[in-house]
Amino acid sequence: MTDKIVIYQKPACSKCRATLSLLQESGEEFESINYYEVPLTADKLRELILKLNLPVRDILRKDESAARDLSAASDDEILAAMVKNPDLIQRPIVVRGNQAKVCRPPENVLELLK
Repeated sequence: MTDKIVIYQKPACSKCRATLSLLQESGEEFESINYYEVPLTADKLRELILKLNLPVRDILRKDESAARDLSAASDDEILAAMVKNPDLIQRPIVVRGNQAKVCRPPENVLELLK
């Protein structure tokens, strides 16, 4: 596989750090994007969700207190909340070409390295 690898992550997140470590050990080149410094737009989130092939609710961190108010929200409302509060986004998300994985557990990244 030759598509560029991109990881969307939060440096303080242990799962993100573990996934970054696996990527570094793989020897593959990758780009790391801290989405707290480079915020994700609603369009970028939609693109990632398409590549993940998951419903919007599946990348919502339901254990976050701000997620409790979203139980009856539409997909667009959830996306808007994620843009406003990135803590609501499952992380890390690793993309390679048209494929993406939420790397919880971090070993999920290995599926993109084959």
